[in-house]
Amino acid sequence: MKYRKLGASDLNVSEISLGSWLTYGVGVERDRAVACVNRAFELGINFIDTANAYGRGKAESFLGELLAGRPRDSYVLATKVYFPMSDTDKGLSRAQILKQIDASLKRLRVDYVDLYQCHRYDGETPLAETMQALTDVVKAGKARYIGFSEWSPQQIEAAFALPGVERFVSSQPQYSLLWRRPEEKVIPLCKAKSVSQIVWSPLAQGVLSGKYLPGAKIPTDSRAGSDSMGQFIQSWLRPDVLEAVQKLKPLAKQAGCTLSQFSLAWVLREPNVASAIVGASKPEQLEENAGASGLVVDPELFRKAEAIVAGVERGA
Repeated sequence: MKYRKLGASDLNVSEISLGSWLTYGVGVERDRAVACVNRAFELGINFIDTANAYGRGKAESFLGELLAGRPRDSYVLATKVYFPMSDTDKGLSRAQILKQIDASLKRLRVDYVDLYQCHRYDGETPLAETMQALTDVVKAGKARYIGFSEWSPQQIEAAFALPGVERFVSSQPQYSLLWRRPEEKVIPLCKAKSVSQIVWSPLAQGVLSGKYLPGAKIPTDSRAGSDSMGQFIQSWLRPDVLEAVQKLKPLAKQAGCTLSQFSLAWVLREPNVASAIVGASKPEQLEENAGASGLVVDPELFRKAEAIVAGVERGA
């Protein structure tokens, strides 16, 4: 496993990180989830990303239980705030940030998180209020650094224009061979601000593994076949997308790797990406995905891949 510096922080994070969006405490059986987290550490994955809203606290509670026996300096822990935790608990007001960080720390059984992220932008709260609250969380020692997810360039600029507040070190966008929107504005802006990307859905919900075949029945043991995890993947399962993805397989074979590894290596070809977040319902998936770290692929193969998906990718 190789590691990259996260923005202007002193955190070194594994190029492949472990996410828990639709999996731990929510969609994956407990024993398999435990096995995945343990295997992640064995593979050198030190970066774990979660959020208070994942299973409304269930993912954090599960991770807190599992991480309790490990030295705190052996992993980098990130969580998020914004989405509803109840009918009244949501957003990025000062009251909510201070309430939710304490609740997250309690569930995670830690004194601090390494990275506290705004899960989205809150248009109903003044940005200055949000940034001051995040600054106070850092000053109180409850978070070491702050980040954001899916903010527009204008919102990012506005945060950096505020005087006397903590600076973001990370951005968490959706980014993959099938979703390249951050390349146009977000990545160049973040480079200039010493902000790294930690990418969610680098495999387009598993579609870029190539396991979903055009016209074939969805495997029952896959994310798409799961009642609790499948609702977010449907937009990727269009026949034209699946057919294009199948055409990528020979390129991965030429590169001497699996299509998942090829797709993750494509994301990691961008120096501004510090880590690609993968979800795993089986330890074997993690083993395969971890193999993308440090993989050297001929840039010409990446160019060919980009041309193949050029007509079907979203967000370009």
